[in-house]
Amino acid sequence: MLTLDFLITSLIVVLIPGTGVVFTLSTGLSAGKRASVYAALGCTAGIVPHLMASILGLSAILHTSALAFQGLKFVGVAYLLYLAYATWRDRSALAVTDAPVTRSAAHIMLRACLLNVLNPKLTIFFLAFLPQFITPGGPAASLQMLTLSAVFMFMTFAVFVIYGLLANIFRTAVIQSPGVQNWLRRGFAATFAALGLHLAFAQR
Repeated sequence: MLTLDFLITSLIVVLIPGTGVVFTLSTGLSAGKRASVYAALGCTAGIVPHLMASILGLSAILHTSALAFQGLKFVGVAYLLYLAYATWRDRSALAVTDAPVTRSAAHIMLRACLLNVLNPKLTIFFLAFLPQFITPGGPAASLQMLTLSAVFMFMTFAVFVIYGLLANIFRTAVIQSPGVQNWLRRGFAATFAALGLHLAFAQR
């Protein structure tokens, strides 16, 4: 169950940049290290519904129902495009001051959580990913999946926190230039838009 193959594969999956990583980096750059931890926590929480759906077999609905999949997918696309627009328009997001930008922890966590909750591909991914590491003849399959899910979530949180902290270091060291600030803001906005378009054309 908790094999080296599972740990290595999970680490690779978590390290691959996606919407959660982009949001955590953006938050670490714009609002400081504490906010980046909230973002990492929100992104991790956003995984829970997908893991539970996989464990309960609900992903079969998304896999077989084109309407359910398309509906959730385009809500996610709309949210990513909204984030792209909001990031592009937020002229103060990357302003460097003596203190990090103050943002509500609940607000940051909610935005981060929604990023993952509204991605239907995650449910199908976990349904295909976790069962590969179930040990036949071991504890109940559901218990094994819960254990694997907990380990995956812990790794996600730890890696995202590191991403956020590195972004905060980058923030204090490099983005003193208004030109760099504008470049970063537009870069993150374009990335959110690109991820939204990628999800829009995703197939089940």
